[in-house]
Amino acid sequence: MIRNYVYDIQNEFIDKLQRKEFVKDKTGVVTIEIINASFIADEPSIFGTINEEYIEREKAWYRSMSLNVNDIPGGPPQIWQQVADKDGFINSNYGWCIYSEENGNQFTKVVDELLASPLSRRATMIYNRPSMHEDYNKNGMSDFMCTYSTQYYIREGQLHASVFMRSNDAVYGYKNDYAWQHYVHKEVLQAVNGRCGTVYGLGDLHWNAGSLHVYERHFDLVQEWIDEQYV
Repeated sequence: MIRNYVYDIQNEFIDKLQRKEFVKDKTGVVTIEIINASFIADEPSIFGTINEEYIEREKAWYRSMSLNVNDIPGGPPQIWQQVADKDGFINSNYGWCIYSEENGNQFTKVVDELLASPLSRRATMIYNRPSMHEDYNKNGMSDFMCTYSTQYYIREGQLHASVFMRSNDAVYGYKNDYAWQHYVHKEVLQAVNGRCGTVYGLGDLHWNAGSLHVYERHFDLVQEWIDEQYV
């Protein structure tokens, strides 16, 4: 089976930029886009540098399970302010999605499922929901959750995870989403290993995105990557 990695995704974006294969999004913004992208997320960034300070702030907010962006430590970045309603509320606190009792205690249920049946295919955390078609714009917000689900598998002594995204910005979105999913992947592994007699290893993080895209404002990052490869 042919496996794609972050390097392959970078090269596909480069080819699309050089061939000027542009796609406009719903607001008319030009992008380069990969439909049904599927790869092993072996790198924390596709293009651009990682903002570790912000990642830690967002992770703390997710852990708090607050659905209000004003609770992000240090204050919310502009993108969160843009998608929140007039009072700062959103849908996409991913910690609320997987830890909260209100949304089904999904983290705990995944760990319990893996302990009860290590070869199970049911260890799934579901982020999105059918009501998102109405929930995304309640009270003036614009937050149609980007992550569908994450599925966990124990195979050949390792815990693997598959992330399924509806839409994924390959610059800011991927870096922050990767940081969160990698964190939860390790947290699930720690919880399973802490309660069973077997010590499993950390397996691959498989990434699947219906639309993986780079906005025109970040085309320069793609060009920088090209320039670095051919110096």
